[in-house]
Amino acid sequence: MELNCEGCAGCCLDWRSIAEAPLDHEHRGPGEPLDDVYNFVPLTRDEVAQFVERGLGDVLRPRLWRVDEDTLGVVVDGVRLAAIDGRPAFFVGLRKTPKPVAPFGTEERWLDTCAFLDPETLQCRIHGGDLYPDECATYPSRNLDLDVETECERVEREFGGDRLLNDEPEGDNGPLLGPQAIGAKVFAYPQPEELSGIVARLSNDGLTATDRAAFVGVAAGSRPGSLAVDEDRAAAATADVLDADSWVGRAIEAWADAASEVGARASDPPSGDDVEVARGAPETPGWDALDES
Repeated sequence: MELNCEGCAGCCLDWRSIAEAPLDHEHRGPGEPLDDVYNFVPLTRDEVAQFVERGLGDVLRPRLWRVDEDTLGVVVDGVRLAAIDGRPAFFVGLRKTPKPVAPFGTEERWLDTCAFLDPETLQCRIHGGDLYPDECATYPSRNLDLDVETECERVEREFGGDRLLNDEPEGDNGPLLGPQAIGAKVFAYPQPEELSGIVARLSNDGLTATDRAAFVGVAAGSRPGSLAVDEDRAAAATADVLDADSWVGRAIEAWADAASEVGARASDPPSGDDVEVARGAPETPGWDALDES
């Protein structure tokens, strides 16, 4: 698998507002996501725990799914949720925030973008590090294994150029769904009644920090291969998330305050250095440096 990622970041941001063709391909899971996050990155339990331990729990958020009446589920806030043995199923992934970006040679616009993406270089600030998610490191190999269109190919179709240079998959580290993933990548919330109000807020993009922390805690306390949750570990992780005050969390708030409507042209926006690097974000090397190396 060989990719041309320079000036793209199509898998790291929501570019539906600048695409001519409708895009809804990356909404993975057992039903319809309650959120409208595009290119959601599901993390493993160990990755969730590592983000929390590094003080970056405030960059994490859950995903739940709505299912039809013929599918086993549990009803919360009037919504029938995908469930495992009566417990709402969920992913934990990375938050997105509007940033001024100009992917694919387009003009600079406010688009929902991964919290770790440098809006100028369109490079990941944690790429290659020990926090870099496996889901990102292996993309789009899983799509290629399953013969599913990749984001690279969608970008090529919409904006031209060559992004997927070699379509030979590099293998897969395990399915996203299935018994092997329970407690390891697909989590189950043990007390559905506690989600009253939270499900409604999730559906309206109104999750609070406390809402997010509750899901992250359960994920960090989950035991792979089972529905069991270590309550002490979950409580400690929840508390750590609520205490988190990372550069990423503060930058998300700053971008949200500065942003215009998603999809609008960015007129004299703040820079990534001003919003992120000034708050402690690692800098990215730029593409010239990578070419030289």
